[in-house]
Amino acid sequence: MLLAGAGMLLATLVALQTAKTDYNMRQVLALDIPTSATGVGMGDAKVMDFYQEATRRIAQLPGVDGVAVGSFVPWRDAGSFGPGTSFTVEGYKPANGEENPRARLRIAGPRFFAVLGIPILEGRDFTDEDRAGNEPVVIVSRSVAEWLHRGATGTERERVEVARRGAGGPADKESQAVNQHMWWTDPYFGKPTPRRIVGVVADADDENVARGPAMTIYMPVRQIGIAGRLFVQTAGDPYALVPAVTRVIRQISPDQPVERAATLEDVRAQVLSPERLNAFVFSGFAGIALLIAVVGVAGVLAFSVSARTREFGVRLAVGSAPRHLLTRVLSEGVLIAAIGVGSGAAGGYALERVAEKFFATVEIPGALPVLGAAVVLIGAAAIASLMPAARASRVDVLQALRSE
Repeated sequence: MLLAGAGMLLATLVALQTAKTDYNMRQVLALDIPTSATGVGMGDAKVMDFYQEATRRIAQLPGVDGVAVGSFVPWRDAGSFGPGTSFTVEGYKPANGEENPRARLRIAGPRFFAVLGIPILEGRDFTDEDRAGNEPVVIVSRSVAEWLHRGATGTERERVEVARRGAGGPADKESQAVNQHMWWTDPYFGKPTPRRIVGVVADADDENVARGPAMTIYMPVRQIGIAGRLFVQTAGDPYALVPAVTRVIRQISPDQPVERAATLEDVRAQVLSPERLNAFVFSGFAGIALLIAVVGVAGVLAFSVSARTREFGVRLAVGSAPRHLLTRVLSEGVLIAAIGVGSGAAGGYALERVAEKFFATVEIPGALPVLGAAVVLIGAAAIASLMPAARASRVDVLQALRSE
């Protein structure tokens, strides 16, 4: 059971670390820029002036290909904005008992999508003209665009199917998402304000390393007045630019903190550190269990051989070949391991049934980890049986017959 569990954790960890993401992983440096630490309030004009001047100066540094601000570092800030914010669109009438859809709210500045590597599928990016006092605008993800096309204008059954299926392909070019109006229905936003959709971007799952469809709506930073995250796209080593970026920010605001500089690749590695620890600990216990199993099999067989010395002597005396004794003892060791594997599989299945009563979702390991654990155990048992088996095949006939 321990070996199968360790194999499952290791396979999952490798899959997560090598999973394809929606971002430019190696060349984008993410930094936390908490302006609230300097006493500047959210929405203050000084915040926007600071971000604009910081991005302008950093973009002029050698080796910088692009700079943008946002509100969310993928994976590292997961869960900080809750399960999503409810919204609606013009022409949408929920069915009886149906709630408004929910989407992740993200704040982004101009060039945010280009810097992080998220393609714009329709419409345009945010610009410096998308500021307070001008027309309120948003950019939506492909999943939202698909919902607008088939969910908001379709029947209840079609909306359920869209929500179940998610966005499985490119944004529908006839979705007409661009230029539609949406507004937030959450009371936090106060009076609903219609916002025109000016663009559609590819889904980018910033909550889960194993990506999936992401209902996300982006609002321009200059209309909201808050960001807190800085993204720098580089041509070379991103970490080599950390001192220069920090120096530029301190020149603009000497008291401004610059924290947690890391590439998105390293952010993912940091987020997966609990999984690595679990895999390491589980593998350690599995290794100890395997060692105990090997020592136990070897000890049992060694005792069996010593107790059956006369039997082996008689067998050799009547003409049994040493290799037959070798094969017999090896098969006994493999049989012991096979019984253990069968008992472990049955116990694991029973434990899974018991755990189902206490946990929402419980799944037994896949076939590959279980088969791999069985092969390792049986192979270890065979190796542990070699020494007692070799001893049995070399029993001296006369000494064995005199042993009793």
